[in-house]
Amino acid sequence: MSDNSKIEWTDASWNPARGCTKISPGCKHCYACTFSERFRGVAGHPFEQGFDLRLVPEKLDEPLRWKKPRKIFVNSMSDVFHKDIDDDYIIRVAKVMLEANWHTYQVLTKRSERMRDLLNSKLALAAKAPHIWWGVSVEDKKYGVPRIAHLQAAKVAVRFVSAEPLLEDLGSVNLTGINWLIVGGESGHGARPFHLDWARTLIRECQRQHVACFVKQVGRQPWDGGQRLKLASAKGGDPSEWAVDIRVREYPSLNPAKTSHAA
Repeated sequence: MSDNSKIEWTDASWNPARGCTKISPGCKHCYACTFSERFRGVAGHPFEQGFDLRLVPEKLDEPLRWKKPRKIFVNSMSDVFHKDIDDDYIIRVAKVMLEANWHTYQVLTKRSERMRDLLNSKLALAAKAPHIWWGVSVEDKKYGVPRIAHLQAAKVAVRFVSAEPLLEDLGSVNLTGINWLIVGGESGHGARPFHLDWARTLIRECQRQHVACFVKQVGRQPWDGGQRLKLASAKGGDPSEWAVDIRVREYPSLNPAKTSHAA
């Protein structure tokens, strides 16, 4: 468990698995991969094996030891729905989240079809728990947007979308049943451009469809009005430097009566 997370929308991270493989353009400059590979071959380090996928069962019970409630990003250094993590292990992760129910869990994946299928079957009990938020990464129209439909088809209590790194304007997008949307530009080495108008589009969509919106950062290469912006914050994470209309940081209001299940 990592307390005091630097990720603006969560408090801590929990990694019962480490490592992953890249499957879409949003993975190109994966921060978790870059970080992990720095320590490949360092004996005794948690990332001695770099970003190779491996289970860490000794970490499974960590949330049970944390008595103060936290928002916990699940598998920030992996993807719990990776094809090489078997169903039984995912169920074990879910059982811990159900038992340590004083926390709020944020589960984010690019493997949205597998998540949908498991939530509608073996993970049905966890799917209904309002303290577990299920989310998908959406970086573009081709790979990212279809994941939203998979999430909408999952019979869950809380759904969220992370449009980070956002690589293009998504245009009009159906957010039916989505409770929360995060927007962000790429911040690591080789970061691709992030146009503020892309964020403005999603902010408008959220307002129109009554979805909470959280603009996390504008990234290392923000553009506005055809010009690249020069910001003091290297990752573009200081809202005071942004255009006023994108300084939006909302969290979902999870009134059970308003939490919907998309068909």
